[in-house]
Amino acid sequence: MKKLASLILATGVIGSILTGCSDNKTAADSKEDTVLQYQGSPGIVGFPELAEDLGYLGDLKLDYIGDSAGGPESIQLTSTKQIDFGAAFNGAIIKSYSKNVKLKSVVGSYGSDENTYMGAYVLEGSPVKSAKDLIGKKVGVNILGAHAEFVIKDYLRQGGLTEKEIEQVTLVTIPMSNAEQALRNKQLDAAVLGGTASIARDRALEAGGIVELFKDIEVFGSEFTAGDYFFTEQYIKDNPNTVKQFTEGVAKAIEWAQTTPREEVIARFEKIINERGRKETTDNLKYWKSTGIAETGGVITPSEYDVWIEWLVRNGELKEGQVKAEDLYTNEYNPFAK
Repeated sequence: MKKLASLILATGVIGSILTGCSDNKTAADSKEDTVLQYQGSPGIVGFPELAEDLGYLGDLKLDYIGDSAGGPESIQLTSTKQIDFGAAFNGAIIKSYSKNVKLKSVVGSYGSDENTYMGAYVLEGSPVKSAKDLIGKKVGVNILGAHAEFVIKDYLRQGGLTEKEIEQVTLVTIPMSNAEQALRNKQLDAAVLGGTASIARDRALEAGGIVELFKDIEVFGSEFTAGDYFFTEQYIKDNPNTVKQFTEGVAKAIEWAQTTPREEVIARFEKIINERGRKETTDNLKYWKSTGIAETGGVITPSEYDVWIEWLVRNGELKEGQVKAEDLYTNEYNPFAK
């Protein structure tokens, strides 16, 4: 019996050592992850950050590791376990899933409505006034393979351009913060501005001298949630309670921002930015108008993926039936879905 007890004790000690040496962040007693690594954006408060400040994440903590360069990077870092959760345009999530990057969206992250949307802009007096006028021209986008590229190509198709003509419209990647100046310097013929908080767009419009060519809610016909927060399927399997707690908190933060007076939301954002000490400006927060997220609490609907699946099939980037909307998201953890 003593030998058996010694063996059990030794096995337990070895197991604890091996657990402590593993590269995950769970405690030795097999508790789930409680510190979530993520990327942020300068001068912007993400809904997980808002949820943490409002106390909606409970004992979960966020660990900021740097600024995001966009959805495709967020997908890559999440899938390679360099961050725990990410956010991206739903079309990019679909393309990644089709390439066997198994992500699962859990709650909305951004979208487009009458106040917060993505649009294309040209200088006043520009000869570019329609889709046909963009043939042979340069259009600035923040990143390829994401929201901006999808909306531009749909606008061009709706404007009657053939696929060969669309190929003659050059998409130039440029940070959103630099796109306005590049347009004013005539390095670009048009620039896509907007997206999250629509700050760059509204700031440029306030300065004058640019006009709107089109906006995404006109191209796609209605307001919509454009992107989601996601985890890998494996992370959800290993940390179901963490994911539930995170999703509930973020959903409540989204609903808070959807229903709280704009001035109060902006004041809260200013407080968060000032307290996190990243040497950021709060000047652009005055342009914040809405979450842009279509459903209460960021509940995800099938149509938010079906529209992009159909787009990718039409574009020849997916085969019919290759990816289904129900494989890409879950509302299981969102309290507003019930």
